[in-house]
Formats: sequence, structure tokens, C-alpha cells
Amino acid sequence: MGAADAVPGVSGGTIALITGIYQRLISALTAIDPRRLRRIVSGFRSEQRSDAVAALREIDIGFLIALGAGVGTAVVTILRVLTVLLSSAPVATYGFFFGLIAASAFVLYSEISLSTRGEKTAAITGVLIAFSLSGYAATVTQPTLPLVFVAGAVAISAMVLPGVSGSLLLIMLGQYEYLSRTLTAFTDALGAIVTGQRAVLVEPGVPITVFLSGGVVGLVTVAHTIRWALDSYREATTAFLISLIVGALRAPIEQTELALGGSVQWWTPTIGGLFVGSAVVGAVVVIAIDQLAGGVTSPQPSSTVSS
Repeated sequence: MGAADAVPGVSGGTIALITGIYQRLISALTAIDPRRLRRIVSGFRSEQRSDAVAALREIDIGFLIALGAGVGTAVVTILRVLTVLLSSAPVATYGFFFGLIAASAFVLYSEISLSTRGEKTAAITGVLIAFSLSGYAATVTQPTLPLVFVAGAVAISAMVLPGVSGSLLLIMLGQYEYLSRTLTAFTDALGAIVTGQRAVLVEPGVPITVFLSGGVVGLVTVAHTIRWALDSYREATTAFLISLIVGALRAPIEQTELALGGSVQWWTPTIGGLFVGSAVVGAVVVIAIDQLAGGVTSPQPSSTVSS
């Protein structure tokens, strides 16, 4: 799941479906709420310790720790590679991302009908929002901590629905490359400190902490909101979320132009061919994953999920 989450257009939720842990993941994530968190914190008092342990079991803490460790390890590893690729071969890398995103949209749209006016409105709204945000992100020259916080809260919500990629949402918000570089710098600094070398940990550590804080807030707000929307308006919500992917196709093109100097005049036949060829490779990867999954199905209402 971590390897998938690190790559835009490939969803960790899809991998959760393939491995059979999706329902357990959603149950664990949505079991995290302020009431249970207060019970866990109260465990520092000896008389409340048994209730705190019970609350930890209710959120399936062992499962979340094991899964989180695996996801974290893969994310750090994959993002280190992608950081190098984004610096050395941005056109091919963003072309690959474009193919991943386009194929994901194609595969997922086969799962929805758009048969009602509400579903069509939700789909159009999703495309317009993602398209607009992708254009705005291309004008952001310096990431701010509030934007990084929002990116963390939004990206964590991608775990709720198979097919929607957290990294795709980060690209749409213009934060993917920045956070990839920052996380690599942070892990390098940690490694240096562990080996007894001097390293500056604060500079990369602040945005990473803010991003993770946004993710925690997202767990207890955004994820619950999406689950409620799926319970109440499943088809329209699914159409909206999948349409975000279509609108976000603008993002890798905008990011490629920025990497080329910020102008369309850099698009030569050679560069265009490299972008398209890489996109084809990305599309093939997504289709292969979908075939392995036996076709990604949209999530069911929470009545099928234990709480």
C-alpha cells in the first residue's frame, strides 16, 4: 500500500482490496474518534488503564501499527527514488504519472453509471474543482505550512476509496514534489544523527510534522465525512471522487511545463513523444493492477463494515 500511495494514480485502497484488508482498514480508521482518543490518553492514570487498552483494541491498534510501519517504509523508499527521477527526468516521470492517472480514471468510470442528474452534477463538479486546483497549484511558488496541513488532511482521505490516490491529490495541490524532497531530506538527517553525525533536522522536520498533523486531523474528520457521504449518497459521492481524477489530469502537464521552464514553447516533438510514451507505460501498469484485482469495485455502505 505504501508503494502504491507514493505513486500518483495508483491507490493504496486498491492494494487493500487485492490483499483483502480493505474493510478492516476502513473499520479501524473510522473507529478513531475524539471519544476513543480521550479514553486512550486517560490511560496514563492507572485506574483508567484497562479502559484505555480496550479503546486501543477497538481501533485495532496492532493492525494499524503493523500496516503503518509497512506503509511508512515503502513510502520513504519509493519517494527517494521518485525524488531523483523528478530532478533528473521530469518529463518522463510526469508522463508516467499522467498515464497512471488517465488509466485509473478510465478503469474507475466503468464502475459508475451517471444515470441521475445528481450523479452527473457531482461528476462535473469534481472535474471542475480538480481542474481549477491543478491550475492554481502551478502558480504556487513557495509552499506554506497551512497548505501543507490541508494537503495532509486531504491526502489521508484517499485511503477511504479504492482508486483515489493520495499522491495524486498532492500533485493536484502542487505539494507532491516539495513534500517528496522534504521527506527525503528529513530521513537523511535522521540517519545522520543516528550514525553520530551532525545534521539539521528542524528545517525539514517542521513541514513533515505539519503534514502528519494534517493527516491525523483528516483521519477524524475528512475520512468520517467521506464515509458518511458514501453511506448516504454512495453513487454521487463515488462519481465526485472519481471525477477528481479526471480533472487532475491537468496537474502532471502543468508540472511538466514548470520543469521545462514554465512555457508551452518547450514542448518539442521529442519531448512530447517522451511524455506520451511514458504515459503509455503508466497506463499499462494501472490496467495490469486492475486485472490482478479482478476489477476494482466501488466501496459498499458501512452497513457491511463493523464499527
